[in-house]
Amino acid sequence: MKIQYNNLYTHFIFITLNRFAFINENNRERIEKYITGIVNNNDSKLYSIYANPEHLHFVISRSPKLSEEDLATIIADSSKRFINENKLCVGRFAWQDSAAAFSVSKSDIDRVCKYVLNQSKHHRKVTFAEEYESFIKFYQKTLHLKNKHKVSLQCGEDGYQG
Repeated sequence: MKIQYNNLYTHFIFITLNRFAFINENNRERIEKYITGIVNNNDSKLYSIYANPEHLHFVISRSPKLSEEDLATIIADSSKRFINENKLCVGRFAWQDSAAAFSVSKSDIDRVCKYVLNQSKHHRKVTFAEEYESFIKFYQKTLHLKNKHKVSLQCGEDGYQG
């Protein structure tokens, strides 16, 4: 059946291979613009993106034609090729073989987008390892709830944190 309307908001986190700081500030915006184009060319909409040296956050509303895994693969493969062909990092760029994809409710989109766009400030206080661990703990906890208690995200001054 064709899906005519959808709200499939997803917060993706990609990590560079071995968490190496491949993405430098001089090339960050160019990489972000390229990924924005990939998202748009796949009938999806990008709401926010921030490329940190060793990881990437982006929030999208994806086409129902694509699963999170399909879209992540398209973005990872294409951006890896773009970065390497244009020599936007020292050495051979690669993403890890897996990524994280967290669903976001429509009411939380603004908060999550602010969090993504505030990455530079956020990582002055919290390391990526600490940030990622908190996301995994939060989302694993929600996956293992045995009853239907309401779960809310904890908000920090710079957006949301799991």
